[in-house]
Amino acid sequence: MKNSSLAALALAALGIVYGDIGTSPLYAFEQVFSAGVHSVPISQANILGVLSLFIWSLMMIVTLKYVFFIMRADNQGEGGIIALMALALNKVRDRSPYRLWILLLGLTGAAFFYGDGVITPAISVLSAVEGLELISPKLKDMVLPVAIAILCFLFWSQRKGTATIGLFFGPVMLVWFVVIGLLGLWNIVQQPIVLLALNPLYAIEFVSTHGLLSFFALGAVVLCLTGAEALYADMGHFGRHPIRMMWVRLVLPALLLNYLGQGALLLTRPSALSNLFYLMAPDVLQTPLVILATLATVIASQAVISGVFSMTRQAIQLGFLPRIQILQTSAHEIGQIYLPFVNYFLAIAVVGVILIFQTSNALASAYGIAVTGTMLITDFLAISVAIKVWNWQPWRAISGAMAFVVIDAVFFGANTIKFIDGGWMPILLSILMITVMTTWNRGRLIVEDQLKTQTTPLKDFITNEVTDETPRVKGTAIYLASNWHLAPISLRRSLHHFGVIHKQVGILEISYELAPYIAEESRATIIHCDKGFLRILLKFGFMETVSIPDTLKAHWPEGMISSFDPASYFANRLVIVQQGNGGMRSWRKRLFRFMYRNAQHPTDFFSVPIADSMSVSTRVTI
Repeated sequence: MKNSSLAALALAALGIVYGDIGTSPLYAFEQVFSAGVHSVPISQANILGVLSLFIWSLMMIVTLKYVFFIMRADNQGEGGIIALMALALNKVRDRSPYRLWILLLGLTGAAFFYGDGVITPAISVLSAVEGLELISPKLKDMVLPVAIAILCFLFWSQRKGTATIGLFFGPVMLVWFVVIGLLGLWNIVQQPIVLLALNPLYAIEFVSTHGLLSFFALGAVVLCLTGAEALYADMGHFGRHPIRMMWVRLVLPALLLNYLGQGALLLTRPSALSNLFYLMAPDVLQTPLVILATLATVIASQAVISGVFSMTRQAIQLGFLPRIQILQTSAHEIGQIYLPFVNYFLAIAVVGVILIFQTSNALASAYGIAVTGTMLITDFLAISVAIKVWNWQPWRAISGAMAFVVIDAVFFGANTIKFIDGGWMPILLSILMITVMTTWNRGRLIVEDQLKTQTTPLKDFITNEVTDETPRVKGTAIYLASNWHLAPISLRRSLHHFGVIHKQVGILEISYELAPYIAEESRATIIHCDKGFLRILLKFGFMETVSIPDTLKAHWPEGMISSFDPASYFANRLVIVQQGNGGMRSWRKRLFRFMYRNAQHPTDFFSVPIADSMSVSTRVTI
C-alpha cells in the first residue's frame, strides 16, 4: 500500500472509528469522583490510583485485546459482533447444541450494541453542550434544548447520507486529538507527579486497599473504553493497519495525556471537578473548545448510528429481523446506507433518554452495562473462533483469553450494581431486542416448515402438472421461493387460476451466507430442468445489497427459450393465522404476526420493479 493511500485511509479511520472513545474524556474521569455515594474521595493517592486504572485499562483492553488480538478474527476482512458470530457458526454443525450457544451470545451482543447506539449519542452530545454553563451560567437552562436540537438535526440529516460531511470527519477529529493531547500536556507540566500513575502498581494498590469502593470505581473507569468495539466493527471499511497505526501513533497518546492532565488539574484545583474537562483550558479557549467538543461528539454519534444501520442490515439478511426499507445513500460506498425505521426509533429513544436522565453524569450510570456486556461476549466468541476456525487446542484458547475474560467480567459486575441508577435502561433495550430477534427467527422457521407441507417437489410438479396441452405464454417468469427444489405455492396458484404458464420459468432462491461478501463467480447457480424450467440459487453475503433483476441479468444463461428482459416476478404474500399453542407462546405469535404485516415485501426488498411483479396470497397457520 502506498504511503499516500495509507495516510488517506488512516485519516478516514480517525473520523469514523475513534469518535466514541475519543470523546470519553468529556465525562469518564470526573465520573469516578462525582458518582454520588459511590464517589472516590479526592486525594493524591486516589487520583494516582484511578489514573493508573485508566491507563492500564486502555493498554490491556483496547491495545492488547482489540488492536492486536481480536482484530485478527476477521470474517473476510469484516469485523463486529455479528461478523464474529457468523465466523464461529461457519464451523459448527446445524444441529449442534454448541451452535445454539453461539447464536445466543451473538444476538445478546448485538442487543447490547443497540443499547450503546441509544446511549452514546445522548451522553456524548449532552456532555459537550454542558460546557455552555462555563460560557455563562445563564445558559444552563439551554443545555437540554440545544442538545436535543443538535441530535434531531443529526437524525434528520441521515436520509441525505454522510458522503459529503464525512470528508470533514477525519480533519476535525485530528484537530480534536491534537487539542486534547496539548491540554493534557499543559496541565501535566504544572503537576508532573501524575506521571507516577504510569506505574501499574498504583492501580493494584488502589484496588487492594479500597475494597468495595474500588469495585464501584471500576464501573466508572470502564467509561474510558467506550467505543473500543468500533475499532473491530469498522475494520472492514479501513483494514487493520490504518486503524492500528492511528491508535498507536495518535489516539492512545492523546487520551493518555488528557487523562493525566485531568488528574493533574484535580490535584491542583479540586473544585475543578464541577467541569473537569473544560476547566483544563484557559478561559479564553473554553468557548472554542465547547464548539470543537460538540463537533467531535456529533461525529462520534454519527459513527454509532451508522454502525447500528450496518448491524441491522446484517441481522435482517441472516434472518433475525424482519425486512425493512434499506436505502443506499452512496453510489460508491456499499456501507453507506439509511434505514428510515431504525433512524426514527433511535431518534425517539435518544431524545427520551436525554429527557429522562437530564445530565451526562446521570447517563453515565446507564452506559457501562451495554459496553462491558458486549466486551465480555466478544471474549467468548473469540475463544470459539480460535478453537473452531484457527484450530487451537481448547486449553490454549481458553487460557490465552482468561485474563481478558476475568477483567471484562469484573468490569461487567461493577456496572451491574448501577442497575437502579440507570443500568436498567440498556438491559431493558437488550431484552426487547433479543425478544424481537429470537421471535422473528423462530416464527420464520415455523412458517417455512408450514409452507413445505403445502408444496411439492419441483420435479414432480413439472412431470405431473405441466403437460403438452398446458398453454405456454411468451416471456420469462421468475418465482421467488424459499427452497429451489420445491414448486412455490405462487407457481401452483397462478397455473390454477390462469391456466397458462410462461415458456421460461425460473424458480429462484435467495441464500444469505455466513460471510460478508460472495465472489461474483460463485454468485449464481443455474440448473436446467425439463420443459423450460430453471432452478436458480443466488448467494449473497450479509453485507451486500440485493437487486434480483441486476443479478439475474448479469448471470442469465445464453440460448434460453426466452430472453430475461423483460421478466415477470411472482411472490407469496403470506396471511399469518394464529391457531393452537404449538411452536411459540401466544404473545410471541402475535408479535411475529405484527412484524410480518409491517415487514417490507420481498419484491420491494429485492428491488423488483412493481410494474413487473405479482403477489399470491397464501394462508399459513402458526
